[in-house]
Amino acid sequence: MVGMKRWDLFTVINYTLLAVFCLMTLYPLIYVLAGSFNDGNDYMRGGVYFFPREFSTASYRIVFKDDRLISSLFISVMRTGIGTATSLLFTAMVSYAMSRRYLIGRNGYYWIHLATLFIGGGLIPYFVLLKYMHLLDSFWVYIIPSIFSVFNMIILQGFFRELPEEIHESATVDGASEFKIFGLLFLPLSAPVLATVALWNGVGHWNSFFDAMLFTNSEKLMPLQLYLMKLIKEADVLTASSPFIPPQMKKQFSAQTVRMAAIMISTVPILVLFPFLQRYFVTGIMVGSLKG
Repeated sequence: MVGMKRWDLFTVINYTLLAVFCLMTLYPLIYVLAGSFNDGNDYMRGGVYFFPREFSTASYRIVFKDDRLISSLFISVMRTGIGTATSLLFTAMVSYAMSRRYLIGRNGYYWIHLATLFIGGGLIPYFVLLKYMHLLDSFWVYIIPSIFSVFNMIILQGFFRELPEEIHESATVDGASEFKIFGLLFLPLSAPVLATVALWNGVGHWNSFFDAMLFTNSEKLMPLQLYLMKLIKEADVLTASSPFIPPQMKKQFSAQTVRMAAIMISTVPILVLFPFLQRYFVTGIMVGSLKG
């Protein structure tokens, strides 16, 4: 009975702390969401914390009126889709090869890959390398440099290595090539860890803006995050002098609410995607790391 009371007390404290932690995590998002849907002039009075006091979609209409939004959104979608698919495929292929014990020079390859996690040439040599590869101011500067990840290779290799060797042996006896074994057997069995790595790659590509800021000059190659960063910085000028905003609409938003709308636009796609991959996330990490 005493133990039951202790367990009940522990459960209450545990759930209370988890609820507080959850509220602390969600509140910034709730605050930004409420502000983005609030009337701009009314928001400047303060006091908007959980819900819009005067509901308005003017800030979102301002953001979506800018033609650069569609262009940058297209670049981000293309970059995230192509970058995630190519990186996942290439990294999985290398991981499969590194998991085969009969690969000649496997230990050497492994330590060379591992060294790149701790040793880097720096930003200037990296810039020069991209220049000589003719990737500067090109869409492929988003794809090719990130096509392989050593960290993800280690995770995938650990999973591939622990798959039953009998699967590979039986397929070899049946005359299957390494590409067929990899594509028809190992990849379908690796859905949890592949989904986890895909989520990491997708979030990384979607949130990236630093490479675009350094390695591209054309606005046609500007991803969504870089556009939104510029929009957030230019919000004061936008609200004061933008020619495509009707005067009556300027009273319905402020620079701060426009910034909040931009933040929500960049955040929502990942929030929508994450629940579909969440069931693979913990399984993929545990299987790929502990078995490795």
